[in-house]
Amino acid sequence: MTGGAATIRPKPRAITVAGSAALCLMVVGLYMSVTAPKEETQGEAARLLFVHVPSVITAYIALGTGLVAAAWYLIRRSPTADLVSAAAIEVGVLLTAMTLLTGMIWGRFVWGVWWDWGDARMVSTAVLFFFYLGYLALRRAIVDARVRALRCAVLGIVGFVQVPIVHYSVLWFRTLHQGPSIIRPDLADSTMDAAFVAPLGAALAAFIAALAYLLLVRVRIARLEAAVARSATTSQPVGASVGPPQLGGRDGR
Repeated sequence: MTGGAATIRPKPRAITVAGSAALCLMVVGLYMSVTAPKEETQGEAARLLFVHVPSVITAYIALGTGLVAAAWYLIRRSPTADLVSAAAIEVGVLLTAMTLLTGMIWGRFVWGVWWDWGDARMVSTAVLFFFYLGYLALRRAIVDARVRALRCAVLGIVGFVQVPIVHYSVLWFRTLHQGPSIIRPDLADSTMDAAFVAPLGAALAAFIAALAYLLLVRVRIARLEAAVARSATTSQPVGASVGPPQLGGRDGR
């Protein structure tokens, strides 16, 4: 990752393969989630588990990817690392929004309320979401690419401190939200019934595959945006650096 943004070229064939794999895993995960047994106390509402939990774990992975890429930018000053960090954090924001939405729906069915300002997990997740929304706003607000990359790299690293706060908030504070069922300090002592482990694992695999697909797509879009931005600062007309589609090439483009 020492080259510029233009060196990132996710090929359409790779994107298609990633998308197909994600779609297949989504179908499998959906089937296993629907056919899983009903939970004793929460009934059908507990099936939100197979969306809510994978979305938050995948959000952690996306934001962690953004953290690593941001750190790499600070070390090597690589525009490529900045591009990957921005793409990963953008997808992470989407997944965090999904986490909040499904959590609110689940809370309405189980607790009888959409939102509780006294719940540590809810509030800390909302803070995480709005912090990274600010990160995305900052990227749009700064015109100079180097200044933007530097400031956003620092912000991306600082912001990730909130991820362990969100996850362990249910252990540090005794509020409405239940404790962790899977990623616990005592990993060998999961509180989840075995009948739900396989469907949840399938759903998580589907979300991770979807994350890989979305990252590839977002990086490809960012590369095209960078090409258009470069053409705007040269004598070339906008879009001149973006070639027409090619069929039958060796690299599949």
